[in-house]
Amino acid sequence: MASAFAAASQRALGRRAFSSDALLKTMLYDLHLERGGKMVPFAGYELPVQYAGIGVLKEHMHCRSPGKSSLFDVSHMGQIKWTGADRAKFLERVRPRPASRAATAVVGDVAGLGDGEGRLTLLTNAEGGILDDCVLANAGDYVYMVVNGACKVGDMAHLQALLDASGMDVQMHYQGDDATLVALQGAGAPGVLLPLLPDGFDMTRFAFMTGVDTSVGGYACRVTRCGYTGEDGFEIAVADPANGVAVAELLLGSEGCEPCGLGARDSLRLEAGLCLYGHDLDTSVNPIEGTLLWTIGPKGSRRRVDQGTLGMEHYLNANGSPKKFARKRVGFMGHAKPAREGTAIFDAAGETQVGVVTSGTVSPVLGKPIAMGFVETALAKKGTDVTFDIRGKKIPSQVAPMPFVEPNYYRVPE
Repeated sequence: MASAFAAASQRALGRRAFSSDALLKTMLYDLHLERGGKMVPFAGYELPVQYAGIGVLKEHMHCRSPGKSSLFDVSHMGQIKWTGADRAKFLERVRPRPASRAATAVVGDVAGLGDGEGRLTLLTNAEGGILDDCVLANAGDYVYMVVNGACKVGDMAHLQALLDASGMDVQMHYQGDDATLVALQGAGAPGVLLPLLPDGFDMTRFAFMTGVDTSVGGYACRVTRCGYTGEDGFEIAVADPANGVAVAELLLGSEGCEPCGLGARDSLRLEAGLCLYGHDLDTSVNPIEGTLLWTIGPKGSRRRVDQGTLGMEHYLNANGSPKKFARKRVGFMGHAKPAREGTAIFDAAGETQVGVVTSGTVSPVLGKPIAMGFVETALAKKGTDVTFDIRGKKIPSQVAPMPFVEPNYYRVPE
């Protein structure tokens, strides 16, 4: 199973790489080479897919191991700070119907975020298609935003066009191509980070999806308790890119903390049932099809009722209830062979195509293939039998709930 997993990971990453004659290097590039990083083009940067002598499977299992932690370089992602009195209003642009076609940035509740609180949200287009998934946080006198690396240029062009036409008091500050962002993930992450934080920092009250401007090892950083592995952990944005290597070395100098590459990051997020933009999500998918209605808010919430987001009328009714669509994103298990992205999904009889796989690998934790994709809504119920066409052979599988592996996100004790 291990060899099949490694091969599937390499194939997936090959499809996700971005070739360029002028690839960017993160501030941690030399550190990756010193650690034996195998560099590949990804989202316009050179990033490590894995590290020599370790490999994707061991890196994955290290992140999932009790007391251990893994450090990922995610500096390719776009960091944006929003300032100005109208920053929340601009990012939401809530307008009662019938003015729901007003140009708008994100679907989630920005104005309702408490101090330090963050949430996953979506950028959508006029048809309701997803331009990107991103994280927003209330950082006090600014809103902190992180967008996907492969989408950041398009995202900022889209947002700038809205900004130019808004007439609002709001400013967009891109933190630059050399901004350093690292993800410290795993059960051991709090133990690695806490000694580097200011004296008296209360880690027990630091909730999942909250962030703070602080220092790490004496270097100014923004630390958010979040990540994309299903494990407890943190994303650490280093205020001065020149200090990025120093912060990374401090973290890696802690017992049980090891570097981790793109290969394991991909398999970890899939075990956690998390989407990869450009594969599980794109502009052809709306929030209902993508099973992401929760990013807008629960039934009766302000964003569901007031609406106003660009394209929202295409997937929500006037009362905020979701419209019905022919397909839905689901998980799959039970197939005996790994299903790659693009694998056709047929009904149980193997006669009629009913969907397609968008992500697939062999789960290192479960020791069996897992996949994510879209099927006809009528077949989206847990336990429904389907058939995969894998290299011309019909392989039975079943719709399965996600996440595939139980998440370990931190919850503040009551």
